[in-house]
Amino acid sequence: MIQTTVNGQPRQLDVDPATPILWVVRETLGMTGTKFGCGIAQCGACTVHLDGQPVRSCSTPVSEADGKAITTIEGLAGGDGKLHPLQQAWIDAQVPQCGYCQSGQLMSAAALLRDTPRPSDDQIDAAMAGNICRCGTYGRIRKAIKAAAGIEPATTGAEG
Repeated sequence: MIQTTVNGQPRQLDVDPATPILWVVRETLGMTGTKFGCGIAQCGACTVHLDGQPVRSCSTPVSEADGKAITTIEGLAGGDGKLHPLQQAWIDAQVPQCGYCQSGQLMSAAALLRDTPRPSDDQIDAAMAGNICRCGTYGRIRKAIKAAAGIEPATTGAEG
């Protein structure tokens, strides 16, 4: 039995401890915001926070979450339903195209801003390097991160 907290809710999970967190979140708990991308921890689509640190949930066994807290994209917004500043910036900057990688992008960006509230371009690039966007919206992602950090306004349009 795995005892964890998922998005602030205590959970007792009767699952194989070797099961990746991704499949526990998606299949056992029905939270489908976290996406399966590559399955080998290379693309970042499956990124969640484990005790506040971004991890690739496709390759992290749920046993590592025993006694710890998991935060998924569903838990990024406040309990009052208000969007996280990054989520609002993502909308304002019109970041997603297909949107498939975006939950992982947002989770990595949230960890960056928690640790570095006003990141430079180099810090953004380093923090986001492991997250692949097949649509190539990297310029918009950087713009949204800067907007959420209060560095520059989010703009809309096709730039980036």
